[in-house]
Amino acid sequence: MTLAVLALICAVAMLGPVVSLNRMVHIPVVIGELAVGIALGHTGAGVIDADDPTLSFMAQIGFALVMFVAGSHVPLRQPAMRSGLRNGLLRALGVAVIAAPLGLLIASFWGTGHGPLYAVLIASSSASIVMPALGGAAVTARSGLEMLVQLAIADAACIVVLPLVLDPSQALIAGLGALGVLAVAAVFFLFLRWSERTGRRDQLHELSEKRGLAMELRITLTMLFTLAALAATVHVSVMLAGFAMGLAMAAAGEPRRIANQTFALTEGFFAPIFFVWLGSSLDLRALAGDPQAIGLGVALGAAAVLAHGLLTFTRQPLPIAVATSAQLGVPVGAAALGKTMGVLDPGEATAMLLGALITIAVVAAFSDRLVQAVTAPVPDPSAG
Repeated sequence: MTLAVLALICAVAMLGPVVSLNRMVHIPVVIGELAVGIALGHTGAGVIDADDPTLSFMAQIGFALVMFVAGSHVPLRQPAMRSGLRNGLLRALGVAVIAAPLGLLIASFWGTGHGPLYAVLIASSSASIVMPALGGAAVTARSGLEMLVQLAIADAACIVVLPLVLDPSQALIAGLGALGVLAVAAVFFLFLRWSERTGRRDQLHELSEKRGLAMELRITLTMLFTLAALAATVHVSVMLAGFAMGLAMAAAGEPRRIANQTFALTEGFFAPIFFVWLGSSLDLRALAGDPQAIGLGVALGAAAVLAHGLLTFTRQPLPIAVATSAQLGVPVGAAALGKTMGVLDPGEATAMLLGALITIAVVAAFSDRLVQAVTAPVPDPSAG
């Protein structure tokens, strides 16, 4: 990758925020960035080479940072989160129960034999899509807090389970690798908590601010990329590393300064690179000539929206129920790991990404109503 290509990616990525400024329909920035990548990648002009090692590496950094920001935005320290824990957990489990037969049914109909994998995809959620779709709106409604719990549980669980269902013969090794990543994230949380309680963080902050050292950001990135390196070593997706580090930071209490710095670094540079790269990696032309793959992708996307949408029977507002169907990290991880392991059928990886795009499009359509649902107080059905 050349500096000219990098400049092009940064320039065209600005179309994402421009598209999101539409007052009629609130379109998440990520939709515009993905569209740019599709137009300039394999599907379109072919200007951006998604297989370029340097670009792929920078996209992995962006992926880790996107998941870190998503995890750090989960308000674990809010007392109100405890009230949403029970319902959020039960809803995540409920979607998993619905997803299992749907995944097996789709695998049986298309003859792929990957029912457990499809079930994980259908049950998954994506905080990295839902949080940007909120446009920075503060989540205050009870149903919104329950949604955050549901997203966190679904994200974490599906990320951990994914390598197990992709290659059951390596399930033990993959499971141990995921546990190792989570264990190191827990150690980082203890360190952050200790530095907060002893006042060491405040001392470092004062020194760093006085001398312009940005030490807090450097330490945060060091921990994040150490965790990502560990994940890569044990063949676990960096999405788990990023999300786990974000949760550790949220649980310890992320300083506002660090939140602003990591958000600017992510949204201003690395996240656009990741989403443009992801769009450029999709070959929708090849998909157009494979009706089986198109049908599989549509089925996976529709099944995800259905499985999550059925949670409206638990009195979850429809915009929130539909929003939790958003997929990104798990399908991307499944496609990448599946190709590496050689366990996917031709066109299957692209079909999974098509299903994810369908869920993202649905979330974009409901984004305005979603913002209203998570910010407006919702009456407690159990009251009165």
